[in-house]
Amino acid sequence: MDILKDWKLQSLGIAIIALCEAIGKREIGIVLVFPMLYAMIVGGIISVPKFKILNEKNMKHASTVMGVALVILVVKLGMSVGPNIPKIMAAKGALIFQEIGHFAGTILLGLPLAIALGMGREAVGATYSVGREPNIAIIESKYGLDSPEGRGVMAIYICGTLFGAIWMSILSGLVARMDILHPLALAMGAGVGSGSMMAASVAPIVELYPEQADNIQAYAASANLMSSVVGIYIYIFFSLPFASFLYNKIKGVKG
Repeated sequence: MDILKDWKLQSLGIAIIALCEAIGKREIGIVLVFPMLYAMIVGGIISVPKFKILNEKNMKHASTVMGVALVILVVKLGMSVGPNIPKIMAAKGALIFQEIGHFAGTILLGLPLAIALGMGREAVGATYSVGREPNIAIIESKYGLDSPEGRGVMAIYICGTLFGAIWMSILSGLVARMDILHPLALAMGAGVGSGSMMAASVAPIVELYPEQADNIQAYAASANLMSSVVGIYIYIFFSLPFASFLYNKIKGVKG
C-alpha cells in the first residue's frame, strides 16, 4: 500500500511514459530506438542522488514495481509459448544449444579480456554467466558475496540492471537490420535469462519482422526460460568450474 501511496513515484512514472510514447520510435542510422530506451535514460537521470528528485524510499518502491511488472511481462510472453509448442519442438536441440553462446561469449571472450584489464578473481564471478539473480545465488553459496568472485558478479549485476536493456536493444536492432541471421535465431539469442533484456531485444526484431511476431515472442520466451532453468545447472556444473580453471591457467596459478 505504501507503493500505491507514493504519489511522487506514480506521477513521475506516468509522466515519463507519456513523454517517451510521445517521442515514439526513431531510426538513427541502422539502429531502431524505442520508447523503452528513452525511459531507461530519463529514469537513470532523475534517480541521480545529487538531483534530489527521488529519495531512497522512492527507489526501493520503484524496484518493487519493476519486479511485479517483469512477472506480468513473463506471463504474457509465456502465454505465447503454448500455441507455438509444435514449432518450438521442431527446433529440437537449438534452444539448448544456444546456451553455448553464454559460455563462449562470457567466458572464452570475457574472462581473458577482464584479466587483461587488471581484474583478479573478480573476473571469475563477472564472466562465468550473464550475472542475474540466480547467478548471484550460486556465487553466494560457493564463495560468499564478500569474496572477489562475489564482488565480480555483483558488479555485472549492477551494470546489467543499469545498461543491459539499453545495450541489448541497440545490439539487437543493429544485428537484425544487417539481415544476416534468421529472425527466430535472433529471438533465441534474446533469451539471455533476463526479462527486461529479453523485452528490449525482442522489440526491434518484432518491428522488422511483424509477420512473425508471435513466433519471435514464443522463441524468445522459451529461450529465456531455458536460460533461467536449464542454464542454472550449466552454470553450477560447468561454467563456474571452467571459468575458475581457465583463470588459474591464464594466471599461472597452481593447486
